[in-house]
Amino acid sequence: MVIGLRLRKLREEKDLSQGDIEKRTGLLRCYISRVENGHTVPSLETLERLAAALEIPLYTLFYEGDQPPELPNLTHRRTTNELAAEYAADKDTRFFQKVKRLLSQINDRDRRLLLYMAQKLASR
Repeated sequence: MVIGLRLRKLREEKDLSQGDIEKRTGLLRCYISRVENGHTVPSLETLERLAAALEIPLYTLFYEGDQPPELPNLTHRRTTNELAAEYAADKDTRFFQKVKRLLSQINDRDRRLLLYMAQKLASR
C-alpha cells in the first residue's frame, strides 16, 4: 500500500481539499501534494497530524476494513510493575552478593565492629 494514495483517497472521501488539510495541520499544501504523489514519505508524527486533520484513528491510514483489526495472538508480556519488581530483585541480589564477597574479605575484628554498628543503627 502506498500511503500517499491512501491519504488522498481518505481526503477525497471526506470532501476536503489539500488547502483544508493545510489549515488543519499547519503543513504546507505543496508538502501534502508531495506526500500524496509519493515523492515524500511522511514521518509518524506527520501521519498523526494528518489522521487528526482527517478526523480518523491513525490505524485507518494502514488498514482499510470497517472495524479495527484483530489483535494478533501475542505471547504473555510482562507489565511494567512485573519488570520493575524483577529489576529490583536482581538489584537486591547483586547487592547482597557483593556484601557477602566483601564480608568474606575482612578480618574478624572488623566484622565484629560492623555487626556492632549495624545493631546500633537497627535499635534507633
